[in-house]
Amino acid sequence: MSNVRSLSKKTAKPSAVAATAALATPTDLDHLKAQKVADALNRVLADTFVLYLKTKNFHWHVSGKHFRDYHLLLDEQASAIEETIDPLAERVRKIGCQTVHSYGEILKLTGLKENNAAYVAPEAMFTELIADNKAAIKSMRAAHEVADDAEDIATASLLEEYVDEAEKRLWFLFETNQNRQDSAT
Repeated sequence: MSNVRSLSKKTAKPSAVAATAALATPTDLDHLKAQKVADALNRVLADTFVLYLKTKNFHWHVSGKHFRDYHLLLDEQASAIEETIDPLAERVRKIGCQTVHSYGEILKLTGLKENNAAYVAPEAMFTELIADNKAAIKSMRAAHEVADDAEDIATASLLEEYVDEAEKRLWFLFETNQNRQDSAT
């Protein structure tokens, strides 16, 4: 019986504290400031995941006389959004913190809403993505402020690039949605 107990202790999962310590990448940033940056970046990551999935969903389900153009635009935008996920998560790890772990955590952190509708007209898709991109930009700007306060220039620089990319997406969505009179046919 004692062998079973000692085997159980040896194979037991490490505690959350031990796991956190094992993943604590060394950084010159103050730990509390780094954690604030990580929290802000995890909110950006959550928004990014939801925005990616929504953009991809709309890409798959767009219809109408401009189908090809909209389909390609939304696919390009989804790909650009997806490309930001790993660098954001890796930035959190570089400063010794942990990233989001699950869809449940993402949905708790995001400020964006999912769209589960079976059909969304293209104009409504673009209107929703315009609002979501604006919200994502606001989230990135807030994270940038936190990074500035922590003197984390690398995170601030990364966010500056992503804000610029998001503003371009927003511009394309806005211009695409101007003076639309398409029908669903």
